[in-house]
Amino acid sequence: MIAARRFLLFSLLALGCATIASAAKPASRSATPAGTYAGAIVTDAASGQVLLEDNADVINPPASMTKLMTFAVLQDKLADRTLTLATPVKITVEDSRMGGTQVYLDPRETFPVEELIYAMMIQSANDAAHALARAAAGSPAAFVDLMNAKARALGMSHTTFRSPHGLPPPSRRVADGDLTTPRDFSVLCRYLIQNTDVLKYTAVKEREFGTGVRPKPMHMDNHNKLLGKIAGVDGLKTGYTESAGYCLSATAERNGRRVIVVIMGAFGHDRSIDKGQARDLKAIELLDRGFATALAAAPKAKADAPVPAAPSPGGEVPTVKTDKTVSAPTTPAPAAPTAKPASTTAEPMFNFRVTPPPAKKP
Repeated sequence: MIAARRFLLFSLLALGCATIASAAKPASRSATPAGTYAGAIVTDAASGQVLLEDNADVINPPASMTKLMTFAVLQDKLADRTLTLATPVKITVEDSRMGGTQVYLDPRETFPVEELIYAMMIQSANDAAHALARAAAGSPAAFVDLMNAKARALGMSHTTFRSPHGLPPPSRRVADGDLTTPRDFSVLCRYLIQNTDVLKYTAVKEREFGTGVRPKPMHMDNHNKLLGKIAGVDGLKTGYTESAGYCLSATAERNGRRVIVVIMGAFGHDRSIDKGQARDLKAIELLDRGFATALAAAPKAKADAPVPAAPSPGGEVPTVKTDKTVSAPTTPAPAAPTAKPASTTAEPMFNFRVTPPPAKKP
């Protein structure tokens, strides 16, 4: 009798544990990949108005999106004639040893600045970014100082750069590497769109590197897979490291209106390495919703002055991680420039806060 009771008790406990375990399992994956993200923001490029945001002030490594600030500082050097696009850059051993994504620079090679810019923006080449930083400021460390000065001038108060390429630091500690927020990075993206020719480089889907220098040029494919597939997309930059997750600064222009999307810390289902699929699906959905929100808010916005400079408060903000659910848009992404923005009456899929437009003056 006692043995029977013990068996019954054991069976009930086992059944309860099985039920709890079953309930704790995530829902099965749908036909379209799902995942998480740390934070995101959507802004109007002309006015700077925040259209949508979710955890936009989360601190996260930007990974190779860092190269957008490298590009910004290079533009300053081109403007003051410290460099020209034709300036020859002799490759060093240090450049060739950067690792990660690269165009395999060799110390016996010399390339013009513009060729290395294409490599940095299309191939996301870490060796090209290192070579450009060294050529522009004398050393990568001196160049990083210029990057942080630029961030402060733009009002990116929660941003610290420690490299010109976005690779993890030697210590592998997140706090020792590049750090920013989706909100801060959207400011940089808007600045670049308004004040530089960044789209000349980021809109290029594929290109050969080393033509005229190498016996066999290297073929480069842009890491931004939205180019040529999503209406109006012409930039800006992707990024990925194990600590940063999948990041993307995307921009598109439709019917004379431009929207900027920044998403950081994205992963696939159960934080899986999904080659950026969840990130890209999220970006597509945010672009559509951003255009719909901007269209509903007001007629075409009048362009503001370039992003003003703002002082940066001292000290660093500690890293915070918050994962948000990502899923595919309910309707197929627009495939041609003539596609209309998503309907403003659709049921929202994400818990985004929509910033209402400012009241019109009488």
